[in-house]
Amino acid sequence: MPRPLIGITARHVKTEGGFSAVRILRAYVSAIVDAGGAPILIPPDLPEDGWRVLLDRLDGVLFSGGADIGLEHFDGQPHPTVDVEPVRDALELPLLRAAVDADVPTLGICRGFQVMNVALGGTLYTHILDQLPNALQHDWHDKPRETLAHSIRVEEGTRLAEILDAPLLQVNSLHHQGIKGLAPNLKATAYAPDGLIEGIELPDRKFALAVQWHPEWMTSHEEMRRLFKRFVEAAGRNA
Repeated sequence: MPRPLIGITARHVKTEGGFSAVRILRAYVSAIVDAGGAPILIPPDLPEDGWRVLLDRLDGVLFSGGADIGLEHFDGQPHPTVDVEPVRDALELPLLRAAVDADVPTLGICRGFQVMNVALGGTLYTHILDQLPNALQHDWHDKPRETLAHSIRVEEGTRLAEILDAPLLQVNSLHHQGIKGLAPNLKATAYAPDGLIEGIELPDRKFALAVQWHPEWMTSHEEMRRLFKRFVEAAGRNA
């Protein structure tokens, strides 16, 4: 059976020589390849007629991590730490809605988790430590990316619980924003000890699931390898 085609959203960067480039971290690519998929890069400035053609040919879409979503998309509270990527917002928010409408298997990671919530009508804390009472530290960018920062509690009866097969897990944490208001039709599937939502899914879709942590940096853990495997398997059935 051919490998399912998995689109991965990318970002713009400047090379050391000052040239504009499109980049995705190798960890995402490796996680998809190891799970049996064939990754395809989705440039952040791809016009709508381009990404719609691409979506018709993809078997699944992975919405990757990155900078913050523009406050105008969810009436967010301004904060000096906010760092946005407007070109990604312009592509990823409508792409997420189109993927869900077409029932194309979708996995969101960190920023991608927040994109799923905002695209479907939810809101975010724009800086968790200042806006969520008794919040944990969730931004551990000064540590190795595989560092286990806190536990999560996985909700019974959810697709995420079936995939991970563990009610409690330790995860990494590389974000300063998080879900404030959950979008209609989304189901919360995992929580941090401070009550912050860490997992979401659309129960009525083939596979529409997102997590706030970074499983691509935790593939030494069987549960995280299984998450990518199930996503790629769902994409294969969609091929």
